[in-house]
Amino acid sequence: MRVVFAGTPEVALPALAAVADSAHELVGVLTRPDAPTGRGRRLTPSPVAEAADALGVPVLKPRHPREPEFQDALRELAPEACPVVAYGALLPQSALDIPPRGWVNLHFSLLPAWRGAAPVQHAIWAGDDVTGATTFRIVKELDAGPTYGLMTETIRPDDTAGTLLGRLAEGGAGLLVATLDGIADGSLDERPQVGDDVSFAPKITVDDARVDWAQRAALIDALVRNQDVQIVPEGFREFRLVIKQIHDPQIGRQRGSGIMEHTSRNAAAGRCRRRQSSSTTCTSRRSVSSRRDTELLSPTPSSWESSC
Repeated sequence: MRVVFAGTPEVALPALAAVADSAHELVGVLTRPDAPTGRGRRLTPSPVAEAADALGVPVLKPRHPREPEFQDALRELAPEACPVVAYGALLPQSALDIPPRGWVNLHFSLLPAWRGAAPVQHAIWAGDDVTGATTFRIVKELDAGPTYGLMTETIRPDDTAGTLLGRLAEGGAGLLVATLDGIADGSLDERPQVGDDVSFAPKITVDDARVDWAQRAALIDALVRNQDVQIVPEGFREFRLVIKQIHDPQIGRQRGSGIMEHTSRNAAAGRCRRRQSSSTTCTSRRSVSSRRDTELLSPTPSSWESSC
């Protein structure tokens, strides 16, 4: 099929690469406009825009997809379907109607659970044991379209939003291509979402970073991991953990000790510092059972395993 890929951040790059390497014809890429970054606030293209330039693919950067000029350009590209991963803007019905086989979104949750902008963060925050990714056709209602396939992924005790999202992005790339394959050859069926199990995952705000030290340790741990950040004393914390060196004469060496001290700082707003996390590369192979399973809604569903 002729496809136009829509995406913006780094998490969309594995899917873009997988689509570009697939049997489908990548005729264009849709992404958000260049944004100011750094101290100099220099306009910088999105990671997806840079990758598309490297592939030599036409890039569309409308301020909003409702713009007639953008929709005319999309019609000229004549995509049969538009795969989407974290594009970052709502699509109007006039744009949804352009590709005859629709816009196929890769969403990082097991829909209808965690519809919205931050499904991975909310899954960790809620203490879920398993999450995953789902492919579905975009409709006007948020993340409510009929689904095509899914993959599951275990949430590890030490997972942060960053590490978990990295695995889902790698595994989900194969799921997205398999979904496009099934749509092209007619082997996939759409399945309506069941409304009884709907939950929502709105964007994480600065206020969500506030730590209530009266909560159980497991809840505090989940709060920190879901944001993939370290909360520094200049934020909302009323206490800070101070590491002191204490000499222990019985063992003849210094040892670290964590001491909770009160601090009088009352910042007006919380500030967060990003914590670096290593990327994980996954390869896929067919299998009967796995830690990560992928299901396509075809007459003969396939199971997949991806190992990291």
